[in-house]
Amino acid sequence: MPRRAAPEVNAGSMADIAFLLLIFFLVTTTIETDSGINRKLPPMEELEDPPVIRERNIFTVLINKNNQLLVEEELADIKELRSLAMAFLDNGGGQNEEACNYCQGSKDSDSSDNPQKAIISLKNDRETSYKMYIAVQNELVAAYNELRNREFALLNPMSGITYTEAEKRYNDPRTSAEEKEKLGPKLDEVKNRFPQKLSEAEPNKSN
Repeated sequence: MPRRAAPEVNAGSMADIAFLLLIFFLVTTTIETDSGINRKLPPMEELEDPPVIRERNIFTVLINKNNQLLVEEELADIKELRSLAMAFLDNGGGQNEEACNYCQGSKDSDSSDNPQKAIISLKNDRETSYKMYIAVQNELVAAYNELRNREFALLNPMSGITYTEAEKRYNDPRTSAEEKEKLGPKLDEVKNRFPQKLSEAEPNKSN
Protein backbone atom coordinates (compact mmCIF):
# COMPACT_ATOMS: atom_id res chain seq x y z
CA MET A 1 0.00 0.00 0.00
CA PRO A 2 1.61 3.30 -1.03
CA ARG A 3 2.43 5.79 1.72
CA ARG A 4 0.48 8.94 1.74
CA ALA A 5 2.59 12.12 1.48
CA ALA A 6 2.36 14.32 4.52
CA PRO A 7 0.29 17.41 3.77
CA GLU A 8 2.40 20.57 3.48
CA VAL A 9 1.67 23.45 5.83
CA ASN A 10 1.12 26.64 3.93
CA ALA A 11 3.40 29.11 5.69
CA GLY A 12 2.83 31.86 3.17
CA SER A 13 0.34 33.70 5.40
CA MET A 14 2.51 33.49 8.54
CA ALA A 15 4.63 36.42 7.41
CA ASP A 16 1.51 38.49 6.85
CA ILE A 17 0.19 37.60 10.32
CA ALA A 18 3.53 38.46 11.97
CA PHE A 19 3.63 41.76 10.10
CA LEU A 20 0.10 42.64 11.20
CA LEU A 21 0.92 41.77 14.82
CA LEU A 22 4.01 43.98 14.64
CA ILE A 23 1.96 46.91 13.38
CA PHE A 24 -0.64 46.29 16.10
CA PHE A 25 1.94 46.41 18.90
CA LEU A 26 3.65 49.48 17.44
CA VAL A 27 0.34 51.33 17.30
CA THR A 28 -1.04 50.30 20.69
CA THR A 29 2.12 50.41 22.80
CA THR A 30 2.69 53.64 24.75
CA ILE A 31 6.18 54.75 25.64
CA GLU A 32 6.52 56.75 28.83
CA THR A 33 8.68 59.85 28.60
CA ASP A 34 10.48 61.36 31.55
CA SER A 35 9.34 64.83 32.53
CA GLY A 36 12.03 67.35 33.23
CA ILE A 37 12.70 70.97 33.91
CA ASN A 38 14.08 73.41 31.40
CA ARG A 39 16.94 75.26 33.04
CA LYS A 40 19.83 77.39 31.88
CA LEU A 41 22.83 77.40 34.15
CA PRO A 42 24.12 80.88 35.02
CA PRO A 43 27.57 81.84 33.76
CA MET A 44 30.53 81.35 36.07
CA GLU A 45 31.40 84.47 38.02
CA GLU A 46 34.52 85.05 40.02
CA LEU A 47 33.45 86.80 43.21
CA GLU A 48 36.19 87.71 45.63
CA ASP A 49 33.76 88.87 48.30
CA PRO A 50 30.33 87.17 48.07
CA PRO A 51 27.46 89.56 48.80
CA VAL A 52 25.79 89.45 52.20
CA ILE A 53 22.24 88.13 51.89
CA ARG A 54 19.73 89.25 54.48
CA GLU A 55 17.54 86.53 55.94
CA ARG A 56 14.36 88.34 54.96
CA ASN A 57 15.42 88.14 51.30
CA ILE A 58 15.43 84.33 51.40
CA PHE A 59 12.19 82.40 50.94
CA THR A 60 12.73 78.84 52.17
CA VAL A 61 10.81 75.92 50.70
CA LEU A 62 11.41 72.41 52.05
CA ILE A 63 9.96 69.08 50.91
CA ASN A 64 10.44 66.32 53.47
CA LYS A 65 10.59 62.57 52.89
CA ASN A 66 6.81 62.30 53.38
CA ASN A 67 6.25 64.81 50.54
CA GLN A 68 5.05 67.41 53.02
CA LEU A 69 5.72 71.01 52.07
CA LEU A 70 7.18 73.45 54.57
CA VAL A 71 7.22 77.11 53.52
CA GLU A 72 9.13 79.41 55.83
CA GLU A 73 9.18 76.52 58.35
CA GLU A 74 5.38 76.20 58.33
CA LEU A 75 3.29 73.43 56.78
CA ALA A 76 1.62 74.55 53.58
CA ASP A 77 -0.41 73.04 50.77
CA ILE A 78 1.10 73.04 47.31
CA LYS A 79 -1.96 74.94 46.09
CA GLU A 80 -0.84 77.87 48.25
CA LEU A 81 2.80 77.83 47.16
CA ARG A 82 2.45 79.99 44.06
CA SER A 83 0.63 82.83 45.83
CA LEU A 84 3.04 82.70 48.78
CA ALA A 85 6.04 82.89 46.45
CA MET A 86 4.48 85.77 44.50
CA ALA A 87 3.78 87.70 47.69
CA PHE A 88 7.43 87.29 48.71
CA LEU A 89 8.88 88.28 45.32
CA ASP A 90 6.51 91.23 44.88
CA ASN A 91 6.73 92.47 48.48
CA GLY A 92 8.90 95.56 47.84
CA GLY A 93 9.79 96.24 51.46
CA GLY A 94 13.11 97.97 50.73
CA GLN A 95 13.81 101.58 51.59
CA ASN A 96 15.74 104.34 49.76
CA GLU A 97 18.03 102.82 47.09
CA GLU A 98 16.56 99.37 47.74
CA ALA A 99 12.98 100.51 47.19
CA CYS A 100 10.92 98.92 44.40
CA ASN A 101 8.72 101.42 42.54
CA TYR A 102 6.90 98.80 40.47
CA CYS A 103 6.19 96.22 43.20
CA GLN A 104 2.56 95.86 44.23
CA GLY A 105 3.08 93.86 47.42
CA SER A 106 2.40 94.65 51.06
CA LYS A 107 5.85 96.23 51.63
CA ASP A 108 6.33 94.14 54.74
CA SER A 109 9.64 95.05 56.41
CA ASP A 110 10.11 91.40 57.42
CA SER A 111 9.92 90.17 53.81
CA SER A 112 12.00 90.80 50.67
CA ASP A 113 13.40 94.25 49.89
CA ASN A 114 12.96 93.98 46.12
CA PRO A 115 12.81 91.27 43.42
CA GLN A 116 16.51 91.71 42.54
CA LYS A 117 17.49 90.63 46.04
CA ALA A 118 14.73 88.06 46.59
CA ILE A 119 15.96 84.45 46.50
CA ILE A 120 13.82 81.31 46.68
CA SER A 121 15.71 78.50 48.39
CA LEU A 122 14.39 75.01 47.63
CA LYS A 123 15.53 71.96 49.57
CA ASN A 124 14.24 68.41 49.46
CA ASP A 125 14.88 65.07 51.12
CA ARG A 126 16.56 62.22 49.27
CA GLU A 127 13.32 60.24 49.66
CA THR A 128 11.13 63.01 48.24
CA SER A 129 9.15 61.71 45.27
CA TYR A 130 10.13 63.00 41.86
CA LYS A 131 6.48 63.86 41.15
CA MET A 132 6.29 66.13 44.18
CA TYR A 133 9.65 67.71 43.37
CA ILE A 134 8.51 68.57 39.83
CA ALA A 135 5.16 69.89 41.09
CA VAL A 136 6.90 72.27 43.51
CA GLN A 137 9.32 73.42 40.81
CA ASN A 138 6.41 74.11 38.47
CA GLU A 139 4.60 76.23 41.05
CA LEU A 140 7.70 78.30 41.80
CA VAL A 141 8.42 78.92 38.12
CA ALA A 142 4.73 79.77 37.60
CA ALA A 143 5.03 82.42 40.34
CA TYR A 144 7.83 84.13 38.38
CA ASN A 145 5.91 83.81 35.12
CA GLU A 146 2.72 85.36 36.52
CA LEU A 147 4.62 88.38 37.80
CA ARG A 148 6.50 88.66 34.51
CA ASN A 149 3.23 88.44 32.58
CA ARG A 150 1.88 91.31 34.66
CA GLU A 151 4.92 93.50 34.06
CA PHE A 152 5.02 92.66 30.35
CA ALA A 153 1.38 93.73 29.99
CA LEU A 154 2.06 96.99 31.84
CA LEU A 155 5.16 97.82 29.80
CA ASN A 156 3.73 96.64 26.47
CA PRO A 157 -0.04 97.21 26.61
CA MET A 158 -0.43 97.07 22.81
CA SER A 159 1.50 93.84 22.26
CA GLY A 160 -1.52 91.56 22.65
CA ILE A 161 0.61 88.71 24.04
CA THR A 162 1.89 87.66 27.46
CA TYR A 163 5.50 87.38 28.57
CA THR A 164 5.44 83.58 28.35
CA GLU A 165 4.02 83.74 24.81
CA ALA A 166 6.62 86.33 23.80
CA GLU A 167 9.43 84.21 25.25
CA LYS A 168 8.14 81.12 23.45
CA ARG A 169 7.98 83.05 20.20
CA TYR A 170 11.49 84.45 20.76
CA ASN A 171 12.92 80.96 21.29
CA ASP A 172 11.10 79.53 18.28
CA PRO A 173 13.64 78.99 15.46
CA ARG A 174 10.89 79.84 12.94
CA THR A 175 10.62 83.40 14.29
CA SER A 176 12.25 85.97 12.04
CA ALA A 177 15.39 87.80 13.15
CA GLU A 178 13.52 91.09 12.86
CA GLU A 179 10.82 90.00 15.31
CA LYS A 180 13.42 88.59 17.71
CA GLU A 181 15.22 91.91 17.64
CA LYS A 182 12.02 93.63 18.76
CA LEU A 183 11.12 91.06 21.41
CA GLY A 184 14.60 90.72 22.96
CA PRO A 185 14.79 94.11 24.77
CA LYS A 186 11.19 93.78 26.00
CA LEU A 187 11.89 90.36 27.50
CA ASP A 188 15.16 91.54 29.07
CA GLU A 189 13.43 94.49 30.72
CA VAL A 190 10.86 92.22 32.36
CA LYS A 191 13.48 89.65 33.41
CA ASN A 192 15.48 92.46 34.97
CA ARG A 193 12.48 93.46 37.06
CA PHE A 194 11.84 89.89 38.21
CA PRO A 195 15.02 87.85 37.79
CA GLN A 196 14.55 84.16 38.47
CA LYS A 197 16.72 83.44 41.49
CA LEU A 198 15.84 79.89 42.42
CA SER A 199 18.50 78.22 44.55
CA GLU A 200 18.52 74.47 45.17
CA ALA A 201 20.35 73.18 48.25
CA GLU A 202 21.78 69.70 48.55
CA PRO A 203 19.08 67.19 49.56
CA ASN A 204 18.86 66.05 53.17
CA LYS A 205 19.85 62.48 53.96
CA SER A 206 17.01 60.57 55.57
CA ASN A 207 17.69 58.85 58.87
